[in-house]
Amino acid sequence: MGPSADFKALTTQGATIIDVRSKAEYASGHIKGSINIPLDTLQNNLSKINKNKPVITCCASGMRSASAKGILQNNGFEVFNGGGWSSLKAKI
Repeated sequence: MGPSADFKALTTQGATIIDVRSKAEYASGHIKGSINIPLDTLQNNLSKINKNKPVITCCASGMRSASAKGILQNNGFEVFNGGGWSSLKAKI
C-alpha cells in the first residue's frame, strides 16, 4: 500500500497511532488515543507497541514519521506513514 492507505479502515481494525513528536508538541495537540513516543526514544520503546496490529506513524510534517516507519519496519512491524498529525486526524 502506498500513500493511499485507508487510515480510517486501519484505525477501525485497531491500528496503533504512534506520534513521534516531542512531548511538548504532543501536549499542544494530538490525535485522541495516539501514543506519544518521541522519535529519539522510539528504538528503546518498541516493547510498548503491539506487533500484532498495524501501526500508523505521525509527526508534524511527515519527516520524523517517515524515519519512525523505517525503524519499525526494520523491527518487523506493519507500518504506514500517516504524515502530519493534523492531516491524518482529518482522514480518520
